[in-house]
Amino acid sequence: MSAHCQVTGRKPQFGKTVSHSHRRHSRRWNPNVQKRRFYLPSEGRTITLTVSTKGLKIIDRDGIESVVAQIRARGEKV
Repeated sequence: MSAHCQVTGRKPQFGKTVSHSHRRHSRRWNPNVQKRRFYLPSEGRTITLTVSTKGLKIIDRDGIESVVAQIRARGEKV
């Protein structure tokens, strides 16, 4: 699976790299995605999420319980 954040939904972006002679080649920009384990106190277990660094900030701000609830509301399995 490609680099995809489960919290923010960030995916790779595509574009062109342009050399000095102005020749163009396709490339992609991957988000900074990390696999992190989080403990869910309500379920008494740990979960593994693929999260971007922006997603980590959102988890710090809102809490893991509310973020997991939002992910499940979208229909993703956690």
